[in-house]
Amino acid sequence: MKKLLMLGGSHFQVPAIKKAREMGHYVITCDYIEENPGHKYADEYYNVSTTDKDDVLSLAKSLKIDGIVCYASDPAAPTAAYVAEKLGLPTNPYKSVKILTNKDLFRDFLATNGFNVPKAKGYDSIEEAKIDFHHFKMPVMVKPVDSSGSKGVSKIDSIDLLQEKVEYAMGFSRIKRFIIEEYVEKYGYQIAGDGFSVNGKLVFRCFANDHFPTSNLNFVPVGASWPYIMPKKIHDKIHDEIQRALNLLNMKTGAYNFDIRIDNKENVYLMEIGPRNGGNFLPQVIQYATGVDMVEYTIKAALGEDCSDLKLVEPEGYWSVYMIHSKKNGIFKNIEINYEIEKNNIVEYQLYVKPGEKISAFTGSNMTLGMMILKFFSESEMLEKMKTLSNFVNIIVE
Repeated sequence: MKKLLMLGGSHFQVPAIKKAREMGHYVITCDYIEENPGHKYADEYYNVSTTDKDDVLSLAKSLKIDGIVCYASDPAAPTAAYVAEKLGLPTNPYKSVKILTNKDLFRDFLATNGFNVPKAKGYDSIEEAKIDFHHFKMPVMVKPVDSSGSKGVSKIDSIDLLQEKVEYAMGFSRIKRFIIEEYVEKYGYQIAGDGFSVNGKLVFRCFANDHFPTSNLNFVPVGASWPYIMPKKIHDKIHDEIQRALNLLNMKTGAYNFDIRIDNKENVYLMEIGPRNGGNFLPQVIQYATGVDMVEYTIKAALGEDCSDLKLVEPEGYWSVYMIHSKKNGIFKNIEINYEIEKNNIVEYQLYVKPGEKISAFTGSNMTLGMMILKFFSESEMLEKMKTLSNFVNIIVE
């Protein structure tokens, strides 16, 4: 029985913890929230922050682990790579993982290596940013350099809003640093999805259409749908750009989560390549669509097991994931789901909150109240229903 250290025990990590146990491994979880639901599925739990590299290293040494997994968490990805590298366990290079999980380092990497990239710069203080602000073409995005799930992200077109939005971004940055970057106007849907490399080669990827709220002030996806509706040549072009990045970063074997845009000239912009599986049940929907269990491959990779049988499989059917969310703050009372949607489309459904709990309006993935996996009969039904799903899944607050 191999010992596997899993970083985190939130709702999003539960599928990986359960899968590792099903595969016969001894699973140890750690984070600083004892109440997280994943810990009850583990063999052991330790109250150690997943972002404290040296504390996790000490824990890993004492436990004599065989592998370490960061599942669906950007902040913990550098920790997993750092610990694995120190202990001689399978991993992608720590230096490269740091680049991929830090927005200003990643933008610098893209620019240096000739990728399409918006003009961008990282800052430690508002004063520095004010000096440079008018050198950017409006509008611009203000983001924490080290957060995921669209937390702390704003779009502005005036210096008058800079102070407020920088303070908002800094509230989600552990290292208290933010980035300003020019806005990339997308052509069609923003691209979501996951992929997997074996010995540096991107052998599997499954792109999706990102769906956002109707308000253009909210940059948090509320869902994703499969397959990505652009022609094969666009899929291939995106694949090639990802592969070029993986080659330059000397990546090895493991999972990736993508946020990508193309413009109206079909230029590819690699907005994010997260060195970990996607959260929000993306791997679970991908398994429905392709039959590929990316969670299992992630665990095998962490333990140095053979992943060479993984091949590209195109999705079959029409699938989506939807993040159940509230449009306002309040006390959660109930959820009302349209009968036809529930009967004809919902395949899986989980709610993370109970009546009487305080909930917040959806401004980041940490505000997700639950998840739905849905199946549709056609592309047109999928895209139409994803546009209006919030009208059919109603959160009652008081």
